[in-house]
Amino acid sequence: MAKTVGLIAGMGKLPRFIAKDARERGYRVVAVGLDPVADDEGLEASVDVLERINVGKLDKVIKTLKRNGVAEAVMAGKVPKELLYKSRITPDLRAVKLLWTLKDRSDDTLLLAITGELEKDGIRLLETTSFCSGLLAPEGGITKRQPTKAQWKDIEWGFGMAKEIGRLDIGQTVVVKGQAVMAVEAIEGTDRAIKRGGKLAGGGAVVVKTAKPAQDLRFDVPAVGLSTVLAMIEAEAAVLAVEAGATLLLEKEKVLKEAEEAGIAIVGYTPRRR
Repeated sequence: MAKTVGLIAGMGKLPRFIAKDARERGYRVVAVGLDPVADDEGLEASVDVLERINVGKLDKVIKTLKRNGVAEAVMAGKVPKELLYKSRITPDLRAVKLLWTLKDRSDDTLLLAITGELEKDGIRLLETTSFCSGLLAPEGGITKRQPTKAQWKDIEWGFGMAKEIGRLDIGQTVVVKGQAVMAVEAIEGTDRAIKRGGKLAGGGAVVVKTAKPAQDLRFDVPAVGLSTVLAMIEAEAAVLAVEAGATLLLEKEKVLKEAEEAGIAIVGYTPRRR
């Protein structure tokens, strides 16, 4: 019998890539698509079981996984926290009780609490990269175009800023120009932060995305993809720098095609040790 792995799927294409990799390695994949954000396009064909459940129905999510024989699961795909403030989540009793126990509603606090609930029912959360390590950005130039000397200064400086907001659990992305911060990613997400920062920069901005200093690889692993580059094109940004070996690069061929055509440089960067 094939070993079973669960997939708790949020928005974007990452869940599909993980499902594909798991099945190629002989796993039976049981997916819960979190409504209203999960993208079913391509996901249903990539898994063995798919059930859509409202993101607030924590007890139903866990019981669905258990009913399908899941003892290990992967969480992948963003669930925008702004849903909490737009009445798009209908929490069940288990979710309500969980929210009341939280010291705050930061990403790490919320996700660690959900991880604890899964573990109570015998479901261990695996690292996201267990099934997509091949998507991690390499070190060095990823596009033919390379940053200028001035842009390299912005990259190095911006990494310090991005690591600090990560340490504070605010976000993972900053938009900088001339060693000044144009925008910091918060609850709105990477793409909207890029558009906001690019507008303020007046073109030529550098986008820096990093992992948190104490990144928990079971959730919230930084990822960039086609939508990131399209947001940069709209914002007339010039460079995308991601942390090498710690950031997932999705839809690489499409990303490189759009970036090359737009004259955007993409690099995988490892901060210098001081």
